[in-house]
Amino acid sequence: MALLDTPQIGEITTTATTTIRRRTTVKPDAGIGDGLFDSSSSSKTNSSFEDGDSLNGDFNDKFKEQIGAGDESKDDSKGNGQKIDHGGVKKGRETTVVHYAYRPSSPAHRRIKESPLSSDAIFKQSHAGLFNLCIVVLVAVNGRLIIENLMKYGLLINSNFWFSSRSLRDWPLLMCCLTPSDFPLAAYIVEKLAWKKRISDPVVITLHVIITTTAILYPVFMILRFDSVVLSGVSLMLCACINWLKLVSFVHTNYDMRSLLNSTDKGEVEPMSSNMDYFYDVNFKSLVYFMVAPTLCYQISYPRTAFIRKGWVLRQLIKLVIFTGFMGFIIEQYINPIVKNSRHPLKGDFLYAIERVLKLSVPNLYVWLCMFYCFFHLWLNILAELLCFGDREFYKDWWNAQTIEEYWRLWNMPVHKWIVRHLYFPCLRNGIPKGAAILVAFFMSAVFHELCIAVPCHIFKFWAFIGIMFQVPLVLLTNYLQHKFQNSMVGNMIFWCFFSIFGQPMCVLLYYHDVMNQKGKSK
Repeated sequence: MALLDTPQIGEITTTATTTIRRRTTVKPDAGIGDGLFDSSSSSKTNSSFEDGDSLNGDFNDKFKEQIGAGDESKDDSKGNGQKIDHGGVKKGRETTVVHYAYRPSSPAHRRIKESPLSSDAIFKQSHAGLFNLCIVVLVAVNGRLIIENLMKYGLLINSNFWFSSRSLRDWPLLMCCLTPSDFPLAAYIVEKLAWKKRISDPVVITLHVIITTTAILYPVFMILRFDSVVLSGVSLMLCACINWLKLVSFVHTNYDMRSLLNSTDKGEVEPMSSNMDYFYDVNFKSLVYFMVAPTLCYQISYPRTAFIRKGWVLRQLIKLVIFTGFMGFIIEQYINPIVKNSRHPLKGDFLYAIERVLKLSVPNLYVWLCMFYCFFHLWLNILAELLCFGDREFYKDWWNAQTIEEYWRLWNMPVHKWIVRHLYFPCLRNGIPKGAAILVAFFMSAVFHELCIAVPCHIFKFWAFIGIMFQVPLVLLTNYLQHKFQNSMVGNMIFWCFFSIFGQPMCVLLYYHDVMNQKGKSK
């Protein structure tokens, strides 16, 4: 078959073996070498820049001629019938002609731009590469520290971390863990009588106060009465506090339902069609579901998922075991030796105390982050999946909080929703100022933190209570800084420093030495 001659300037040939060239647009931000284009797949001609910049009057015409004919490949015929391309790249039977549309006379600087790391542009850039670098460095540094620790001290974990013979003597606490189901049953009976109007509201309130108070004081008495390991006591107190919060929500919600229903019957409040479905007798089945659901706010029904993802649950359980083991490794291999080799932070050299706190801060921070991931992400999602519980917003992006107040709103969503629903807004409705209502919320949080730590340790030095109440001035400080410096992360840094770097390690040292001193005196 005879070869076709290369078309002249201006000719357009539709033959498959003929190369069609077109003018390729240049982006406004194109850099040197960015104008390398493949022009063999299109037959459409474009002879103008998209950005509308014109270098001179006749530049476009000359440029079109150069693109159309200046770099045109020359095909020579040989005796064997092959086609030789001098201006392109040959791919099989097709020829791709490469042109540089970015001319030496094209402007390299077209508009004002900031450096990527400047203050005006740093948050407009993607920092994924730097984030990956931090992860690599973090893994490398901590991997070296782990290897160094193992070479120096060996493996310090023993079987007593997972199971101790002393735990067998904690059967009173085990029985106490089984009894909290009695308090929801008692609360249900009282509400049943109240809905049937067998007892008056003052009697209902009195009975509920007795039930909820007993629900929190009974575990405290059992822990203080029996000398048990700290881990068992902490677990029991956490369950007791959760049980108390759920009971209060159940009681408060039903009381509000009865009040709205009575007001509707009297004509004082117009019926609300969206809520009237909930105004019926108390439901025992909904109470049972609520007591095991991953929420602290009671309602008759919840958003539900269609089915249970068994494979997903299995994967989350494996992660839970892995991260729990990692927490145990850090506690036994790092935190315990540091604490045992330290002195009381308030009874020694100030610089020594700072050094101990800083040395303890990193492993303590790892344990705290692992605890957050295991409980708030893995365990609550596993429980929600098994119960088909739909609303799984157990936390928000608290790590980006710019103030201490914002952190407490994002960190623990079940508790935050409970405080807003059953404490904060009821205070506002009763005429309490907003600042005082926030102070009441922090006070209640401080009391429960002290109960969960001081009672199992048999130490009432109020370190946890003081630590939580100290958040109040930090709230005022970070709010002031956020108001003065808009979009500032100063509050976030203050949170990480005082709460994670200094606060928690200091509490660990204080409680450890107080417990050790108490045991020394008892001997």
